[in-house]
Amino acid sequence: MRYYLIAGETSGDLHGANLIKALRKEDEQAQFYIVGGDLMKEAAQELPLIHTSEMAFMGFVEVIKNLGKIRKNLQLVKEDIRKQRPDTVILIDFPGFNLKIAEFAKSLGIKVCYYISPKIWAWNQGRVHKIKKVVDHMFCILPFEIDFYKQFHYSVDYVGNPLLDAISAYTFNPDFKKTNHLNERPIIALLPGSRTMEIEKLLPEMVNLYYLFPAHQFVIAGAPNFDETHYKRFTGDLPIPVVFNQTYDLLKNADAAVVTSGTATLETGILKVPQVVVYKANSLTVMIARLLVKVKFISLVNLINNFLSVRELIQKDCTTRNIADELDELLNNKEHRDSVLENYDILEEKLGTPGASAKAAKLIVGYLS
Repeated sequence: MRYYLIAGETSGDLHGANLIKALRKEDEQAQFYIVGGDLMKEAAQELPLIHTSEMAFMGFVEVIKNLGKIRKNLQLVKEDIRKQRPDTVILIDFPGFNLKIAEFAKSLGIKVCYYISPKIWAWNQGRVHKIKKVVDHMFCILPFEIDFYKQFHYSVDYVGNPLLDAISAYTFNPDFKKTNHLNERPIIALLPGSRTMEIEKLLPEMVNLYYLFPAHQFVIAGAPNFDETHYKRFTGDLPIPVVFNQTYDLLKNADAAVVTSGTATLETGILKVPQVVVYKANSLTVMIARLLVKVKFISLVNLINNFLSVRELIQKDCTTRNIADELDELLNNKEHRDSVLENYDILEEKLGTPGASAKAAKLIVGYLS
């Protein structure tokens, strides 16, 4: 069968790649067309129509600034779907873009599968009615999403969380420090996100921590859509190395982490690294978000556990001093550190076991057959 997968950001690229691998096992004749990043390109052995680096715009203001590019991308994808006529379009999160594609694919009579539900439970819940009309099969990865959709009389499949697949399949490097020329001082991992705006807002606060923790070394997890030069704009002459495609190794070797809100907070939780979650955006974006968003927390760890499991520092609270205070607690207050680790045990129980990609692939092929 012919599968058309669309992922608009780095995390979606990872999950899309794992789903492609699982679909190959279920369907030996599988053909793939992709909008995605380097991982999907490798898994599908196809060039993406559009790379994720040309897709991800975060926040209301940033989206408005790039409306022309977004419209152009939408048109390109629609024309390609019309040309390729796949058996199914598989959409991966990224709702602002993907729900428009779902509507278009449905109008052509193409089956629409949605892998990783849009976070409509957080804001604009009214979109659930559109999803019911244009999405044939929804595959959820967060346990609380089942009950959310149930209240709208929409049946979905819970397949588990694909991050468990990615981490369980990862081969850790026992010589990570040696490979990256790191010394033996304990590591504090810095995860500033994968979007330009996130890095510009958050990395300066993270870099300033260097002066407050002289007994530690700081290491940045670089996003694949940037190079080392981009990070040097913020680190200057400070000896803060950047590692690429080694985030799991970095976290595995870290005593604590400063993590930008997003998928990485859950990865850090699964790997059981004490973390402080940070987020800053354009002030207008945050003002609008606070009016619209209907959730108590911003990090996936706290959302899944449904209580404050790790500290979140947002906007004006996200300062070097506040981050440093929480880091100090995580590193030096055993009671606080143990409490966070116990919260991760609860998270582990709620997430279940690996196998999301395989379950989703089996269901997709079954539904199409």
